[in-house]
Amino acid sequence: MEEIINKVANSALEVFDLEDYYPKGLRVQIDISQWLLEGFLLKEKDFREHLKNHDWSQYQDQYVAVHCSTDAIIPAWALILVGVHLAPFAKKVVNGTIEDLDASLYEEILSKIDYSVYKSKPVIVKGCSRKPVPMRAYILATNYLQPFARSIMYGEACSAVPLYKESKK
Repeated sequence: MEEIINKVANSALEVFDLEDYYPKGLRVQIDISQWLLEGFLLKEKDFREHLKNHDWSQYQDQYVAVHCSTDAIIPAWALILVGVHLAPFAKKVVNGTIEDLDASLYEEILSKIDYSVYKSKPVIVKGCSRKPVPMRAYILATNYLQPFARSIMYGEACSAVPLYKESKK
């Protein structure tokens, strides 16, 4: 019987797995429509009273996305004020959804990686993540890798899709 050889394990292919950089921590979303009159109208005095009476400590060490689920027109100061209340407790606050929050976290993390270790190497950006990795993170990682990698693929080694190949000079 012929020995089975794992060609992927023996190749020079480098795997870049965004799940390896997924920040641990609880992510929550606050919908400010709960503090608007009928979910649509912001009355400043009432809004400020709701914020004053809200238990902000429940967001201790959490990542928080602040958004409005209705089509209400919200003045910028309202979202900023929510952020002011969250600042002493939350690890990070963003305007948007949980996906926007994850994208923001990845933007910070990916900007600090030393990509020179991928210099002149074929790289596969691993797909099929079990964690909620936003598409923006994949695009950003590929943009960071491109100046260094000889080639970039997406997916799994057995079924990778070519994305970039360094031009021959």
